[in-house]
Amino acid sequence: MLLPIRRISVDETNYEALEKNLWNDKYVSAKMTTNGKQVKVSLRYRGGHNRGYPKRSYEVVRKNQAFHYNAEFDDPSIVRNALSFAFFPMIGVAAPRTKHVQLMINGESLGVYHEIEGVEKLFFRRRSIGASSLFYAVNNQADFGLYAPETSQLKSSLLKGYEYRFGNLSEKTKLKAFIKGLNTYNGKRGEAFLSSSLDVDNYLRWLAGAVLTGNYDGFEQNYAIYRSSKTRRFRMIPWDYEGTWGRNCYGKLVDSDLVKVTGYNYLTSKLLEYPSFTRRYKTILQSALNGPFTEKKLMPIVEGMLKKVSSYVREDSTRRWSYGDFLGESSVIRQYIKERRAIIKAEILRL
Repeated sequence: MLLPIRRISVDETNYEALEKNLWNDKYVSAKMTTNGKQVKVSLRYRGGHNRGYPKRSYEVVRKNQAFHYNAEFDDPSIVRNALSFAFFPMIGVAAPRTKHVQLMINGESLGVYHEIEGVEKLFFRRRSIGASSLFYAVNNQADFGLYAPETSQLKSSLLKGYEYRFGNLSEKTKLKAFIKGLNTYNGKRGEAFLSSSLDVDNYLRWLAGAVLTGNYDGFEQNYAIYRSSKTRRFRMIPWDYEGTWGRNCYGKLVDSDLVKVTGYNYLTSKLLEYPSFTRRYKTILQSALNGPFTEKKLMPIVEGMLKKVSSYVREDSTRRWSYGDFLGESSVIRQYIKERRAIIKAEILRL
């Protein structure tokens, strides 16, 4: 099965600049050919710890649209991100579109990569979603609390951990006011504040997605938050779900009960203080267990994704994991789903 090809050409000077500035986010000029059409693009390396890997990940901006090309070097299946982003819409949460492609730079094939749609203005426009603002949660200070996780000291800014992407400058004030409010108001006033400021249903569905897929790093970072221009409430979008479905973000096998049903941030703990929100969350989880979060529903998707990339993984000697490891990933993911279902069923009863 042939994958789409993305061809990038970058001159020697710019390529050397990429290598020299490995750990910053500077772009260089390049050209990209997609579906027979060549366009000018901006190119940079992306990611955190994985920038030091022999197989790099890239961000390409073309015509004001960003696409991420992830090597998925830590994931022996290469499909965990893709599977997660296929799952979220099943439970009613918008997620980036993805596909696996063959990436070539200056005529050299780098093998199979995971192409991910960037979350930005065009993301919302394609889905007819009105967004007044957008922020990325880029580190663990985006936990909705007042205190820095590492020091337990008051944060110098309530926007610590967030990268502002678009919106009027007043949108920064609105996000800070939301974080301050959820840390200030209690009782009926707190419940009313959350209902008026947050799309609670969207948030609980997003929470369920992170909990079911087992994304330990998805609660205090690796999400996007935007304010709906229609409802004026904040809403969530998932991001970076490589460490899921039975492995962490470094590819290590982890127990299926690693992630608590309540996740790990202050906003969730605040919401679940209120019985009405807790009941809604339990209903969302139970609906997922009765529907999309089943072996019957998910494993055909898993098998289809694995089949598409199989021949490319077999031929790629630059990957961290062997082809034999890749062949065992269907069983790993299936076992995770089976075990996670049992764990969530039990934890729902204790909520």
